[in-house]
Amino acid sequence: MQEYEHPITKEVREQARKVGGHGGMDFIMDYRLIYCLRNGLPLDMNVYDAVEWSCLGELTEISVQNNSAPVAIPDFTRGAWNKLKGYSHAFAN
Repeated sequence: MQEYEHPITKEVREQARKVGGHGGMDFIMDYRLIYCLRNGLPLDMNVYDAVEWSCLGELTEISVQNNSAPVAIPDFTRGAWNKLKGYSHAFAN
């Protein structure tokens, strides 16, 4: 596992463990967001990701009210997700 550990994890591991929150992952995600903003890098998540994650509570409630029936997650991009020309990830140096 050490061979494949991400550089950000290596850099902030101990501080993340002290702060806590999902085993330190909350700290690492916040650290990554701030790093990208400070360095003008693209964020790892966009508004469409955020709205998809945020709708799950409401959709779960609808499912439970209907005897756990499946509920489709709306396509908030109106099909644009399928037009991406690849994915690039900004790496910390």
